[in-house]
Amino acid sequence: MAAQINPVAKKTVFVTGANGYIGFAVCRAFVRAGWRTYGLVRRPEAAGALAAEGVIPVIGSISKDAASLEGLYKHTKTVDVIVSCTEAIPFGAHFEALVVFLRELAETSNSNGVRPLVLMSSGCKDYGMTGTHGSPGLAPHTEESPLQPMKLLAERTFSSLKIFEHTDAFDAAVLRPTPVFGYESSYYGYAFELAAAAAKTERRKLGLPLDFNTILHGCHIDDCAEAYLALAEHADRGAVAGQCFNISAQRYDPLGSIAKALEVEYELTGGVVRDGDLAPSLDMLLGYSQWMDSTKIRRLTGWTDKRMLLSENIHAYRLAYEEAARRGHEGVPRIKQRVTVEFASAKA
Repeated sequence: MAAQINPVAKKTVFVTGANGYIGFAVCRAFVRAGWRTYGLVRRPEAAGALAAEGVIPVIGSISKDAASLEGLYKHTKTVDVIVSCTEAIPFGAHFEALVVFLRELAETSNSNGVRPLVLMSSGCKDYGMTGTHGSPGLAPHTEESPLQPMKLLAERTFSSLKIFEHTDAFDAAVLRPTPVFGYESSYYGYAFELAAAAAKTERRKLGLPLDFNTILHGCHIDDCAEAYLALAEHADRGAVAGQCFNISAQRYDPLGSIAKALEVEYELTGGVVRDGDLAPSLDMLLGYSQWMDSTKIRRLTGWTDKRMLLSENIHAYRLAYEEAARRGHEGVPRIKQRVTVEFASAKA
């Protein structure tokens, strides 16, 4: 007779913004690691994509009445980790509702014996820009760097830190990922769109009127999600709680490297050159120089990035993006809308 194996207690995670770019990747990472994973989505038609990945959908939205939690409570009243991946511009009112929502869930979980850890998503642009590649005195942003966000993101930058004011209900950490790439919803997909359009012109030339030494420090979306998981699974909760963590690849791409990769990939015989008109959205997307240090999370958890840089594997990333567009993935038009409308109006 086979020996009985004692069941291992299963940990539970609840992810808000679960059908968003980072939220969906985070859900997949937790599922792969054996967590019971619940994902909050606003629209019922978005639930299928979560279910197909082994995520249990909860239909609802962030609100001060926290009514959406009734859908979660049908399954569980305890959560070990809550991951906040919702986005809103402006962010202040959304954060107020989010805090009420998180406190209600945390208090229910606490009353049933489990104190949750909240992983609050912010972003690397909280720090502002660094110098460009090769510039004198160039140094990366660390978690100790001053916060100097652009006006568009200032509410998120400073509101997210208020998550630390709720230690009576939950532990918390703030995560600041760099721009992410891979699959369907990356802002870098806009660069693919520009290159594809240039490839259809007679001159086959793409003009990028930007400094080609601009530092574009991206991170693959799956590596980013694994960083969230690494913090959630770290044995010493006290070393995670009350801390901010940057998430970035070990190396960065100068814009010139990505420009050359685009030139080769799209057979732009006229080259990718520094000329043309500078659109506000292009400046924010490809002209924002920033080098980010992620030593803190690496040393604490052992997390590391594994995927190649955008410039090193651009053909695979292009194919994934184009296939997502072909299938009508909602992330593709959503990012186009944000880049061409929201970014442009923010710089106007």
